[in-house]
Amino acid sequence: MVNLASANREALIAQSICGAVLKGNWKNILKHNVDSGLLTSAIITQVISELSSYSGYGGPYLSWSFFSWTDSLPSCKHSLQSSWKMILILTKHKHFKTAHHLLDKLSQRELLSSPSVLRSLVGSVSEDPEVISHVLSWLMIFYAKSGMINDSIEVFEQIRNCGLMPHLQACTVLLNSLVKERLTDTVWKIFKKMVKLGVVPNIHLYNVLVHACSKSGDPEKAEKLLNEMEEKGVFPDLFTYNTLISVYCKKGMHYEALSVQDRMERSEIAPDIVTYNSLIHGFCRKGRMREATRLFREIKGVVTANHVTYTTLIDGYCRMNDIDEALRLREVMESRGFSPGVVTYNSILRKLCEDGRIREANQLLTEMSGKKIEPDNITCNTLINAYSKIGDMVSAVKVKRKMIESGLKLDMYSQKALIHGFCKVLELDNAKDELFTMLEKGLSPGYSTYSWLVDGFYNQNKQDEIAKLPEEFEKRGLCPDIALYRGLIRRICKLEQVNYAKVLFESMEKKGLMGDSVIYTTMAYAYWRTGKVTEASALFDVMYNRRTMVNLKLYKSLSASFAGDNDVLRFFWSHVGDRCLISKSILREINKSEVL
Repeated sequence: MVNLASANREALIAQSICGAVLKGNWKNILKHNVDSGLLTSAIITQVISELSSYSGYGGPYLSWSFFSWTDSLPSCKHSLQSSWKMILILTKHKHFKTAHHLLDKLSQRELLSSPSVLRSLVGSVSEDPEVISHVLSWLMIFYAKSGMINDSIEVFEQIRNCGLMPHLQACTVLLNSLVKERLTDTVWKIFKKMVKLGVVPNIHLYNVLVHACSKSGDPEKAEKLLNEMEEKGVFPDLFTYNTLISVYCKKGMHYEALSVQDRMERSEIAPDIVTYNSLIHGFCRKGRMREATRLFREIKGVVTANHVTYTTLIDGYCRMNDIDEALRLREVMESRGFSPGVVTYNSILRKLCEDGRIREANQLLTEMSGKKIEPDNITCNTLINAYSKIGDMVSAVKVKRKMIESGLKLDMYSQKALIHGFCKVLELDNAKDELFTMLEKGLSPGYSTYSWLVDGFYNQNKQDEIAKLPEEFEKRGLCPDIALYRGLIRRICKLEQVNYAKVLFESMEKKGLMGDSVIYTTMAYAYWRTGKVTEASALFDVMYNRRTMVNLKLYKSLSASFAGDNDVLRFFWSHVGDRCLISKSILREINKSEVL
């Protein structure tokens, strides 16, 4: 009874306020209602709802004026329900711009994507389904464009659960956001749901789907989409064909890419520079410079080559060891008014460094500096790697310092190159510092990195230092894990120092770490090839008891590491098979490869 009385009282107040608004000069009349606290959120919602029905008085305009006025009052704060109601009224009467702006503001303030909130909002009004669909579609777009993809999906699911159909633009924006994040599996799942709701794709949505095929490298699915488009009377445009060409080029399917070019020309769609750049890039990646050059000449009669075209060709010539032609083309590029960027310089710089032409590489760096072209991570990594290979660690460290000063971050490649260089010149303390820096960043050093350290200590006859590495990890606050022991033991076994490997192995077990198939198999083979069959057999027993099996990757890796031990390896793998430590399917693979 109390609730009913309260509702009746609110209804009477709402009617009174509506009457005042309709009479005009209502702001002064309503001032006492504000002062007395009568303008509650529930009453405001009722008022804007009732005012919207007075079409002869410009109802929606009155609702919006009243809503805006109350919003300007310090004592009034619109609730989620009153704002939502106002958005629906504006949308119903096609005041889309104002409704859209208000929805954006509300979305920034409230978590509208929550399923419970959405159900409450949609269920609290008896509104035209098309209006609800319109507003929720805007909400999908807002979240997708804001990078809140999961929230956009939640809104889409609410639309689906209500039996409504999202607008085509909202579907396109959501799917495009998923493609940008490379969530291609989710793209297809949501697209299937959209089709079930009755969404009919247009050229823009199809282009998003073709782009998804490009991201996932699936030319077959892209071709099926193209056929489906043509069957449904949706004609592919330049973007569709260019994307499909790019998919084929990335897969090295040049004949298919050229076929698409023929197909687009038959459809009277002229190829643009993007088309030619994709085709040229595809041929350059495969080292087919003759075909790339033919297309480059073909461009001249159709479109104008741009800096991407020249850079792609320069990179292609560098990869094919034709640095002179790359340098000549760079001159042509500049004569045509295109300034080489950092990407162009990186291609030439990489090739000069590979060829050991460090002086010319330094001249190129000076040229870049004169043209105010800032080096990027690739430039610095190339130089660090080049200097490290020749043991010029002073120059490598200078590049590292400049890199940090420029705000660039050292990545796994630059850190590994420095470690390799320091190990090469036997500056092992510096190498360890780089290793610890790498680990503190959460980067994984890998087998090669630990191998360089092991080799460095052996070259200095400091084998005992290897066993101390796990302790140094602990002193630095790092946990010596199985990857560390695996890397060290593998390399020590390769150097035929199985006794040192055993010391590390025992140290590992004392720390509560269990060996894996790589460690056990590597040590077993190290014992086997030195005639210590009993020790090898003991490790096989442990592997069998722990059900630690040899996989195909390990078989190939160990066989490649000891490629010269053909007879020893054959007997070893035969024994591994006899001990049931390798599956029958892998044994068949091994036998097949031996026959081949």
